[in-house]
Amino acid sequence: MTVEIIITGIGATLLMDFWALARKRLFGVAAPVRGERVLGWTFHYLTGLLFAAAFLVLVGGDWLQRPTPGPALLFGALTVAAPLLLMQPGFGMGLAAARTPRPWQVRSRALATHLVFGLGLYLAGLLLALR
Repeated sequence: MTVEIIITGIGATLLMDFWALARKRLFGVAAPVRGERVLGWTFHYLTGLLFAAAFLVLVGGDWLQRPTPGPALLFGALTVAAPLLLMQPGFGMGLAAARTPRPWQVRSRALATHLVFGLGLYLAGLLLALR
């Protein structure tokens, strides 16, 4: 299960990173964290691995045999709690970005990003099912 966790976590986190780059290019939306150093990047990927491990434990090994998008997207949506309840207050943005000029815009972007993470879980699951 360790290899599956690593592939799923890195795959989902990479897709989320590509989404951040695409948002910047297509819509002019800056990446959530600018100038991320090696420590931040490492934490980012370790968090992705932790969430992937939790997901695979919740859905069980059978999901890897025939992955479906529903559980992965739902789990991705649930992971949005981390930025809304931990990171944004820690950055002084308030609970769920309440202290920002457009809190619902920040919240919807966070949800979209975490749905992309869920999509990455699903796509990594498809990749693993091919072996």
